Amino acid sequence: MMNRRSLGRAAAALVATSLLGAPLVRAADEAPDAMIKRLSEETLAAIRADKSIQAGDIDKIMALVDSKIMPNVNFRRMTASAVGPAWRQATPQQRQRLQEEFKQLLIRTYSGALSQVNDQTISVKPLRASPDDKEVVVRSEVRGRGDPIQLEYRMEKTPGEGAGWKIYNLNVLGVWLVDTYRSQFAQEVNANGIDGLITALAARNKANAAPGKS
Repeated sequence: MMNRRSLGRAAAALVATSLLGAPLVRAADEAPDAMIKRLSEETLAAIRADKSIQAGDIDKIMALVDSKIMPNVNFRRMTASAVGPAWRQATPQQRQRLQEEFKQLLIRTYSGALSQVNDQTISVKPLRASPDDKEVVVRSEVRGRGDPIQLEYRMEKTPGEGAGWKIYNLNVLGVWLVDTYRSQFAQEVNANGIDGLITALAARNKANAAPGKS
């Protein structure tokens, strides 16, 4: 289990390299490891240049995520995987609400880590994959103060319009993000159903948005 200090550093790495600030520009034929390297470097530069983001301005972070991050993430798949089997029984309206609340939860959970982004550098490890692979794991290392942080991305190659590689899960210090939430969500769904999970997420987001919370 990660201690509080490690969680803080891991959160900073997670935000810095995947959830915040990634530019929309992306070539459809860009290799997944090259994409992660580019997004990581550009993201670190963007965060360092924006004092509002470093201060945890939620409105600005939300706008940034909507305009620049979501095109690089299969968030529907991420949410569906976190919700688990109950996703198949959810209505379109429930699925939309789940995605909205889950996104807010992630943003608010990690926004406080932005102030920790300062002297980190990113090293993307050589990709071991076949050119025909549709899903890969890209491994990277975040270096800064303290021990290096291992960060992995599960990615899929999407066809058609907007084709290219997209992130659908992240591993920070040996913990897969979606898997962590899946167990929490399953307990709520088993007790109170899909609507109960939506209500719980909304309440959690409201509590996180209260004065004094980050």
